[in-house]
Amino acid sequence: MPKTTPDNPPITTPSASNTSSTPSTPSAPSAPSAPDHSKSTPGKRDSSITLLSLGHACVDVYQGAVAALVPFFVAERGYGYAAVSGVVLAASLLSSVAQPLFGAITDRRPLPWLLPVSTLVGGVGIALSGVSGSYPLTLAFVALSGVGVAAYHPESARVARLAARDGHRGMAWFSLGGNLGFAAAPLLVSVVVSGGGLRLTPLLVLPALAGAVLCLPVLRELERRRAAGTAPAPVAGADDRASFVRLSLAVVCRSIAFTGLSTFLALFATQRVGGGTAAGTAALVVLYAGGAVGSVLGGALADRWGRVAVARWSYLVAAVAVAGVVLVPGPALYVFVALTSAGLYVPFSLQVTLGQDYLPSRIGTASGITLGLTVSIGGLASPVIGGLADATSLRTALLPLVLMPVLSWLLFRTLPEPVAPAAPAATEATEPGPAATR
Repeated sequence: MPKTTPDNPPITTPSASNTSSTPSTPSAPSAPSAPDHSKSTPGKRDSSITLLSLGHACVDVYQGAVAALVPFFVAERGYGYAAVSGVVLAASLLSSVAQPLFGAITDRRPLPWLLPVSTLVGGVGIALSGVSGSYPLTLAFVALSGVGVAAYHPESARVARLAARDGHRGMAWFSLGGNLGFAAAPLLVSVVVSGGGLRLTPLLVLPALAGAVLCLPVLRELERRRAAGTAPAPVAGADDRASFVRLSLAVVCRSIAFTGLSTFLALFATQRVGGGTAAGTAALVVLYAGGAVGSVLGGALADRWGRVAVARWSYLVAAVAVAGVVLVPGPALYVFVALTSAGLYVPFSLQVTLGQDYLPSRIGTASGITLGLTVSIGGLASPVIGGLADATSLRTALLPLVLMPVLSWLLFRTLPEPVAPAAPAATEATEPGPAATR
């Protein structure tokens, strides 16, 4: 019955206004044009986020490839713990400095062309890292890859936010792509390098070529929207710098735990479980594959309990799991690696959107720190871990990593849950049409 009541007025209105309001009927068809345009948006939005996520996977393959190449550098070139730590440091040092710098630049002036260019630079660096037996050249090529990765993350996070028109959920899927790239890196490196050695690393440039091509349709679509005047305006809001600094410190602690563990996990698993490089590769795959589950799980849990609370509990799980990896012997190591992966990856995309909400006026800087710095700055601690491992044992050197998730947990206890930004005015502008007809 209630549905028949609204149906009657539209029938009565045209008949009453047939004689006097004939000119008003042509104006009616113009109203549906706005809804039609908005209905086409979700499909394009989803395809743009999918392409960006796949492109992110192609870039983050090269972050995961550095740790995956470590056992091959040790086996083929005889590098010690300190030497392989230097390789990880080379990828991390320039990246750590350059990432916030690129973020600050893109906050002032968008540089979408950085996406394909930085993807190619990241791939070329890793592709050349195995060609020369020279240690300095290896460091230089790995550092070049780190700069490419540093240039990619701030601008890609800004573009992902624009493409998704939804910072939290869109960024979760965008982060998922990067985590999948990490997970694929050990398998890709193992398949390429195991057969013919480090001389085959030039084949590792293929994901970069694919990633550069994948981002082009997204950039064309954003340019079309900008030219048509339909690109969303950036969300305004007050910066909460104190919370952002505490969040950044928590991210740094997570980064030290994750990068320190991933750098030496393959070697540690070989020692604890046996089975040669295959055991080490399997441990890295478990560590990185958990990122795919963790990102999606983190978004779902945050919808129910909030991002800050979910991240807090995840870091507690991670602290117990890292202790299990270091202390529990035998194949049970893989179970604790999986728990570590979940505990460290659930907060991953949540930290990105928290950083953007704490620093809404500097999206590029916030993304550069929380999305890229999470991986790169941890490499700065790797030489310390490697030096300690050379002096004592690898197990002793990894023990301090247990404290890192605990520190992240303590820092998250001081963070507020930011208020979600209001919906854009453009979507609400289409709503008054039916209301006005009443």
